[in-house]
Amino acid sequence: MSVLRALTVLPEAAVVLALPPMLMSVIAKTKAWFAGRVGPPWLQPYYDMLKLLRKGTVYSRTTTWVFRAGPIVNLAALLTAATMIPVLSGDVLLGFPGDVVLVAYLFALGRLFTVLAAMDTGSSFEGMGASREVTFGTMSEPALFLSFVVLAVATKSLELSEMVGPPLAIAWKSVGPAMLLVAGALTIVLLAETCRIPVDDPATHLELTMIHEVMVLDHSGPDFAFISYAAALKFMLLGSLLLHVALPHAAGWGAVGVLLRLLELGLLAVVVGAIESTMARLRLNRVPLFLAGASVLSGLATAIVLVRSHG
Repeated sequence: MSVLRALTVLPEAAVVLALPPMLMSVIAKTKAWFAGRVGPPWLQPYYDMLKLLRKGTVYSRTTTWVFRAGPIVNLAALLTAATMIPVLSGDVLLGFPGDVVLVAYLFALGRLFTVLAAMDTGSSFEGMGASREVTFGTMSEPALFLSFVVLAVATKSLELSEMVGPPLAIAWKSVGPAMLLVAGALTIVLLAETCRIPVDDPATHLELTMIHEVMVLDHSGPDFAFISYAAALKFMLLGSLLLHVALPHAAGWGAVGVLLRLLELGLLAVVVGAIESTMARLRLNRVPLFLAGASVLSGLATAIVLVRSHG
């Protein structure tokens, strides 16, 4: 990376690292507004993480190094993915042809170690949550991969920063219906992968209905801070992909495009908060149908772009 490019990308990277907890705060404030409450302070997620970082960590005698490595590997995988996913602009710290495959597998790697850490405790509750996480993950990943296929065919590129960059704004003119279907599929993937309603309720305390939260019951202190930040970071990364697809920016927008993307991320958090305030979590036997809908949408989009490309 050249020095000039580093000087332009690094300030944005600092904003990206600081932004995820604020998006969680926007969701919490939105839900509080719907409930007629004031809600927690805007900086409460940052206070909570600092408090957890100052605490000690408690480990069960039955756990191994896998339990300790789970939160760290998950966060490291997502931070690595963040270097290849354009968030506020089309610039990325790292980018190369084919990086889209690596990004997808980094998400899978984070899930794998979170699941392994849950199973390492020997708890039946955490094992139940791990089973649900893997089951629903295998249903959301096909939709994500098919969406990437659509973007790759539409933009004729395998580099993620180009697949969701200015070339996509041009592709919208010819394959707009397919892009709308991909946006719908990515919305479902976002809600599923970040464990939001209607797939999961991050605020619940009923072990029999939890998915993600039940897997991290035994984590404490800095480990739980890493898990909380990683969850917020994953929401921001998947939300950025959704916004780049649904609202692509043309080349040359510069600082205006960055500020607009910040506003769009905030509005996305408001929408998610509104969804969680106006609908209930689906029954577990209904979640597979919901996730299958994402695969159907992305599959139809794939058929459309393939027909257009060979037409």
